[in-house]
Amino acid sequence: MKKKNIVAIVGRPNVGKSTLFNRLARKRKAIVNDMPGVTRDRIYHKIKLPDGKVANLVDTGGLEPTTDDYILSQMKTQTLKGIEEADVIVMMVDGFAGLTAMDEEVADVLRKSGKPVIVAVNKVDLKGAKDNIVDFYSLGFEHYTAISSEHGTGIDELLELVSQYLDDIEDEEETTENEIKISIIGKPNVGKSSLLNKIIGEERALVSDVAGTTRDAVDAVFKYNGKTYRIIDTAGIRKKKKVKHFVEKVSVILAQKNIKRSDVVLMLIDSTGDPTLLDANIAGFAHNNYKNVIIVFNKWDLVEKDTDTVKEYEKALKQRMKFLDYAPIVFISAKTGQRVKRLFKIIDEVMAQATKEIKTSELNKFLEEVSRKHKAPAVRKKPFKMYYITQTGVLPQTFTIFTNSMYPPHFSYERYIENQLRERFGLKNVPIKLIFTKKPSRDKKG
Repeated sequence: MKKKNIVAIVGRPNVGKSTLFNRLARKRKAIVNDMPGVTRDRIYHKIKLPDGKVANLVDTGGLEPTTDDYILSQMKTQTLKGIEEADVIVMMVDGFAGLTAMDEEVADVLRKSGKPVIVAVNKVDLKGAKDNIVDFYSLGFEHYTAISSEHGTGIDELLELVSQYLDDIEDEEETTENEIKISIIGKPNVGKSSLLNKIIGEERALVSDVAGTTRDAVDAVFKYNGKTYRIIDTAGIRKKKKVKHFVEKVSVILAQKNIKRSDVVLMLIDSTGDPTLLDANIAGFAHNNYKNVIIVFNKWDLVEKDTDTVKEYEKALKQRMKFLDYAPIVFISAKTGQRVKRLFKIIDEVMAQATKEIKTSELNKFLEEVSRKHKAPAVRKKPFKMYYITQTGVLPQTFTIFTNSMYPPHFSYERYIENQLRERFGLKNVPIKLIFTKKPSRDKKG
């Protein structure tokens, strides 16, 4: 059986695992902080080694083999799954701190796994750290190497040791052209991680009733009905005044970054309460970035219903988020799986609209009709004329209208054009970006 070339980075909390992961991934994908327990879920990234081999790198949470803390025990479960699927394990230890009892406990777990282990003694750039390296030989593994994950010292030697346990496999990098990127956003504890786990059919994200459980963004690539999707579970976004720790602030920044790189955003709202101002603010960030938003009322299994319940929820949503009147709405239960598969039908419909290409001739015929039907109001006391329109982008649907003014029309007229575009060209569930620009004047001869 061919290996998947999975390399798991494992160790007790705060030994530099995420710093090494980010260095090997060549991007800041995992949150790095001196506070133990920052990484909680398994984070994946595909890398290419110096010898050309491809590896699937996994960053795991700090492993505390004996703990009664719920979050730490859930982190342990996630880490053990990472160990189980790994082809080779990089056990990271802190060379500056020296060998600890917890390092020995982690080593016991790794020995029982039967997987090849490479001990990476980190922080050797710090004074006195090299003197402690010999202590780690008592762990009884075959391979040891000294590194600095922060400065890159010894990384090539580490990868040489890793490579001997990997197969030559083809780089099956998913083509981002055909990949639909979906992010799950919302307040803490609305069921984002539960939805991710239900969709991919495994517990990749840590699920807990404790607000703020997810910190890193957890990516999962999978295929459904012949299409490739990348789904991203983001950290719950809280009110600014409640975000006190540096780690939480970075989590929010990463959540916003992942919203920006998404094609579709699933905005989760807790059905057991009314949509809040914070829900509106979170959804507003996606809307302001022209993202294709799908409103997902989760925990629908907990709601007592009658014939008017759906209408009442939709009415409450429109009152709170009128700006998202184009967004489709679906009611699900991530816990039971109710209507979760229906999400993909809606996602595909939204993507079809968001990527639809429209002929310029059809657009200009449309512009002539709508401007005749409803004449544009004057702008700065001058008549406002629209000469022609063209589609200048998709994802989001973007249209540039050339006019006689350097100023856009009144927002109500922009909204009129936008609504007419939705109606005419079947764009009812996606954001539309209108760009008004003054038509360049022709150079005069002579």
